[in-house]
Amino acid sequence: ARVTPNGRARSCPRTRVSAAGTMQQQQGPATNVYVLKKNTKRERGRQAQLSNLAAAKAVADVVRSCLGPRAMLKMMLSPVGGIALTNDGNAILREVDVAHPAAKAMIELSRAQDDMVGDGTTSVVILAGELLTVTAPYIERQFHPTVLIRGIARAATDAVEYLSNPALAVDVDIGDRAQMLGVISACIGTKFVARWNDLMCGLALDAVTTICSAELAALNARAP
Repeated sequence: ARVTPNGRARSCPRTRVSAAGTMQQQQGPATNVYVLKKNTKRERGRQAQLSNLAAAKAVADVVRSCLGPRAMLKMMLSPVGGIALTNDGNAILREVDVAHPAAKAMIELSRAQDDMVGDGTTSVVILAGELLTVTAPYIERQFHPTVLIRGIARAATDAVEYLSNPALAVDVDIGDRAQMLGVISACIGTKFVARWNDLMCGLALDAVTTICSAELAALNARAP
């Protein structure tokens, strides 16, 4: 030890002389240093799991009212003062600023759904939120998360198998205008244009029919 100018003793690292005559400094055990932001909370165990479930459910509740025949639009105010009205889940969650890791994962889930499929961004977030909500009582009863994951994976497999049953399929005659209008109406029933449902369905069907007829005519012209 050595004495500092204020009179306090300060320990110094010990040194030893090796057989070769060189001085070697003994190092203490390595310690991990974590650099965290101010007011950062660290959770672990059941408390962290329940916190993740609560955060995911909160994100799902944001877009829950945007799904279904009585879907409502969300009014969003941009940082520059612009106002947008939409019920698209990805567009809404893209503007949400969250800090919780589980909430960020839910937003990334919606973004991945939009990139890979282009639709269902609201449904996938609500479905994920409901699955996590259902698992909350089992987490409180000390079930291991891997057991719950296996149960959800088995349920997904059973659901896909059930939906793949040919008996559930409905034959659609693309030449039947009334039947095609019914299919289109079911797709845009929750959109903002639903108030002009008949007009928009007719325009969409006429546009697709015109394009398909033109492409078919071009294929027939190139045929030998």
